Amino acid sequence: MNKALILVVDDEPDIRELVKDILQDEGYDVETAQDVEEAKKIQNTRQIDLVLLDIWMPGDDGISLLKYWKKNEQKTFPIVMLSGHGNVETAVEATRTGAFDFIEKPLSMEKLLLVVRQALEDDRQKKLADAYSFLAEVATNSEVQRLLSLPLKEARELFERSYLLYQLEHSEGSISRLSNLIGMERTHLYRKLKSLGINPKESI
Repeated sequence: MNKALILVVDDEPDIRELVKDILQDEGYDVETAQDVEEAKKIQNTRQIDLVLLDIWMPGDDGISLLKYWKKNEQKTFPIVMLSGHGNVETAVEATRTGAFDFIEKPLSMEKLLLVVRQALEDDRQKKLADAYSFLAEVATNSEVQRLLSLPLKEARELFERSYLLYQLEHSEGSISRLSNLIGMERTHLYRKLKSLGINPKESI
């Protein structure tokens, strides 16, 4: 099983490094960002599983980033707000906007790890439910039924080609972004695309 990738967004270097060390000790992969713009760049190039997001930062704050991800339908991962003293009301409001939960500073390691586990498990269960619902819906589709009637090798190749074309389009033709998104090393990805007759430059 791949390790969950957690993005920590906080303008305080000490907080970023503390949280990063705690999470890495628990076996998580961790990226850090000091502001909203850096967080957006990382989110565009990595497949994030969870975000720990500070509420108040210089420039755009965490609430504005939460709303941006929600508005642009890019928040496919749970977000936990990090709240300083006096920000509790704002943090509660953030949960109404779409955040999974909030953690007050100074951070408690036990509380942090508990909320992280809860957020990841809740997200996993929701995605499983969505997948089951989707499969139940598409199972009656004539094209899906045709796919299921094919020999396994042909069905797998057809699915892989459709999947990679879809992901490549949503990666704006970037092999680096696609590689990070699907968790496949670039050289292997190039070979896979070639074997399926996909030319990245012609497919977008």
